[in-house]
Amino acid sequence: MSRRCALLAWALLALLGLGAAQKDCGPIVTRQEWKARASTCSQKLRQPVRYVVVSHTAGSVCGTPASCQQQAQNVQYYHMQQLGWCDVGYNFLIGEDGLVYEGRGWNTIGAHSGATWNPISIGISFMGNYMNRVPPARALKAAQSLLACGAAQGYLTPNYEVKGHRDVQQTLSPGDQLYKIIQQWPHYRSV
Repeated sequence: MSRRCALLAWALLALLGLGAAQKDCGPIVTRQEWKARASTCSQKLRQPVRYVVVSHTAGSVCGTPASCQQQAQNVQYYHMQQLGWCDVGYNFLIGEDGLVYEGRGWNTIGAHSGATWNPISIGISFMGNYMNRVPPARALKAAQSLLACGAAQGYLTPNYEVKGHRDVQQTLSPGDQLYKIIQQWPHYRSV
């Protein structure tokens, strides 16, 4: 089965809520697959990483692989063209299609939470605005699976801590509704 067919099959399972946990990180939509622009970032994260900062893009939602690919491109364009960054700021983006989109990945310092937190954390951003609505269960499951995988593969410490973006910077991100949800996750710590 080709990688594309496998991704489509997994996306269908995710949409139906039938995706099974996998030993690898599951199907992460690679930069090549979502047609990311080339990165010029070079600063590497020291691993394993202890902190994960969860945010939202506060932009448009996406519910299909095609719309999430476009939204990932939009976020990257804004970060690179408008803000002048070396790449999309997040290590990973989560779509409402239940897929994880590779940003800077596990190994590169992000630009998601300021000078203090960027070098010591992985930034995961849900694509959409979650002030007044919650992400679908498949998106939440994708994020939790990514974190479990990161810990299992040694990218994250076993006792990693999840923080909301608003816990580390003055912002409304990750939105009131998503923030309430992540506060219930077992690895969440506010301070």
